[in-house]
Amino acid sequence: MAFTILLIEDDTSIFQLIKQQFTKWELNVKQPENFKDVMHSYHEINPQLVLIDIQLPAYDGFHWCREIRAISNVPILFLSSRDQPMDMVMAMGMGADDYIQKPFHMDVLLAKVQAILRRTYAYAEEGEKDEYVFWNGASIDYASSTVTYQHQTADLTKNEQSILRILLKYKNQIVSRDDLMRELWDDERFVNDNTLTVNINRLRGKLEQLNLADVIVTKKGLGYMAITRDVS
Repeated sequence: MAFTILLIEDDTSIFQLIKQQFTKWELNVKQPENFKDVMHSYHEINPQLVLIDIQLPAYDGFHWCREIRAISNVPILFLSSRDQPMDMVMAMGMGADDYIQKPFHMDVLLAKVQAILRRTYAYAEEGEKDEYVFWNGASIDYASSTVTYQHQTADLTKNEQSILRILLKYKNQIVSRDDLMRELWDDERFVNDNTLTVNINRLRGKLEQLNLADVIVTKKGLGYMAITRDVS
């Protein structure tokens, strides 16, 4: 499962190092377009975790931590070369989840990030059944049958959720109509081909309303595929 991380760090070398290492673990690292307006990038990226340096252009990391905490409970981890205990106290007091002092070992940072993501989103290990997954920046909550993207939420019917779950199970692979219906029939949800078409179209319509158009594509004569957008 790919998570997106907003790294608020103005040191280009540190940003590129973290991005390069995290990409190996399917962690997509983004940075703000403008350090004077970090919140614009936050809303655009809709990250699942935020890494913040304290010393930044225009406003410091504490400022952006407060701004983010005012609207979101997204996990926040501070990275800083400052070694004053009060900095850590302030960061944790503002709602940060952890604080790592520079220079840091990349394996330690990665382990902490993975632990926070696992603890926060409770994603399952491979082979287990996910109840809460991320896909193209959207969060899918199977328990409540909802899809949330950029602070907008769409409710799914049981049939729509079942289709989406199967397509994501075979993400970036073509699922034939016959295979899709076979899995759905095993759950006694569908009785004919027309019902599948109607529910696929309804699911697409709801995703399009969330600005997630074309993430489920039709492969003519073959079936359907849930694609992962290029987030680089």
